[in-house]
Amino acid sequence: MTGITDMMKKAVIVYGAGISGRGAAGVLAQAGQQVFLYNDNPCTIEQELQVALQAAGGALIIGEAAFAATLAQVGLVVLSPGVPCDNKNVLLAECMQDVEVISEVELAYRLYKGHMAAITGTNGKTTTTTIVGEMFKRLPVPSAVGGNIGLALSKEVQGLPDEAWLAAELSSFQLEKVKSFCPDIAVVLNLTPDHLERHHTMEAYGDAKKNIFRKQGAGQVTVLNYDDPEVRSWAQESKAQICFFSRKTVLPQGIFMQNGNFVIKWNNTTKVVCNIDELKLFGGHNEENVLAAIAAGFFAGVAVEDMADVLRNFHSIEHRLEYVRTLKGVPYYNDSKATNTDSAIKALEAFKQGHIILLAGGHDKLTELEPMMALVKEKCDALILLGEAKERFYAAAQAAGVQNIILVANYDEAVAKAYAMAQPPQVVLLSPACSSYDMFKNYPERGRYFKKLVQALPL
Repeated sequence: MTGITDMMKKAVIVYGAGISGRGAAGVLAQAGQQVFLYNDNPCTIEQELQVALQAAGGALIIGEAAFAATLAQVGLVVLSPGVPCDNKNVLLAECMQDVEVISEVELAYRLYKGHMAAITGTNGKTTTTTIVGEMFKRLPVPSAVGGNIGLALSKEVQGLPDEAWLAAELSSFQLEKVKSFCPDIAVVLNLTPDHLERHHTMEAYGDAKKNIFRKQGAGQVTVLNYDDPEVRSWAQESKAQICFFSRKTVLPQGIFMQNGNFVIKWNNTTKVVCNIDELKLFGGHNEENVLAAIAAGFFAGVAVEDMADVLRNFHSIEHRLEYVRTLKGVPYYNDSKATNTDSAIKALEAFKQGHIILLAGGHDKLTELEPMMALVKEKCDALILLGEAKERFYAAAQAAGVQNIILVANYDEAVAKAYAMAQPPQVVLLSPACSSYDMFKNYPERGRYFKKLVQALPL
């Protein structure tokens, strides 16, 4: 943590009092940096953080007037991921001479001197990052996991030595304002429509993702999904070593699947990690996640046998095709993390036999619905819709020829309807294809509420 005061001679504003913002503000304040934690709306923070801010000459400040008044004192503004770059306060800061605007991830990078594998993509980030984190635990050096996974990156790097390895899950929001960020290993899983309400175009969305490898050179590695044509084309833009992964193509060099085996072929050496039948995960999307994780583990120096052991013992993460319970022969799955249509598509594809009762809807991201609804028609016996998006989803489902569509007011009614109609060989799947902000604070809260309702159902 040395060098904070050298880096920031003037005060710092950390914009946004969520997990990332509070983490960053705490790290800076504990190091003696004067920092103002700013939030647009009234909020409360932990007593410990409040004391640390005050001890360093800072404070929690609220509202635009407070932001503008404080801006004259600062040399750096650190953005939490939830703050859009076209926010008027951010634009005001950008116009200020001698004020630098960076993301919380950029701050973490400047404070951390160890090694990092950074993972981004529209879907699969959390699962892949979690697997990589478990693999890194097998290295003979300290390791940590942070980022979009729910842990402030700047907080997680505290105390890590130069030889440490960090697995970082990074969203497009976190990558928008990086400048010097240069991970040892940059992994891009896929790119499908998402967050268009913020980025507005797919080009802008992809451009933010590319920041994960833009500063890399010959000493680093960029890992790209060969099966995603757009992501594959990004190899031309990276100056690092390129390693492709594929579940569909046997590559001349890279990480791929062959006869059900996960294979590493690099520098004329071929190694089999394990077979798909040994895994507890299921679905094609998880095969991609495993391939990407193997690539990160391999270039970080994790032994093949250690990677295999991690994969054999890894279960699905909470809220991602998470098995909840079986009632009257019908299994219930929580896929609350499916906050976009592509993620929901991957969940539907994982159930090869179909016969799905799907619960979907929430805060609408305004992505196209035709591909998802075509699959719903093929795979689902019933579609239960709720939330802000339900009317648009209903219209798209009707247009696609989906037959059994049910509109409900809330999750209590949705689960009750599913329970009343479900019978073997059907499965009940929550995979909303929307964010949760119309009804819940976040997708974990949504998923846990769904699980609570399912657990309360009678046998």
